[in-house]
Amino acid sequence: MLRRITTSEWVINDLRFAQDDTRHVVACVYELAPTEVDVVWLRDLPLRGTYSTAFEVLEDLERMHAPSRATKPVQIPHLPPLLAD
Repeated sequence: MLRRITTSEWVINDLRFAQDDTRHVVACVYELAPTEVDVVWLRDLPLRGTYSTAFEVLEDLERMHAPSRATKPVQIPHLPPLLAD
């Protein structure tokens, strides 16, 4: 969840954890310019430190945690070759 703290600062909270759990706050987002925000990640995440908007930060985080939509390959049965008459 993205929560605005001031006109130029937000925090991202992980609602899977209680508010008194240190894992609840994921990142702090600070507006540097109208089209640039800086992110301080409070977890070790392989994400950028600068984005265009605070909402873009949240979208990138959600995308990273989204379950993979890939499926296992379909097994093709191996049959012996047909005999020609």
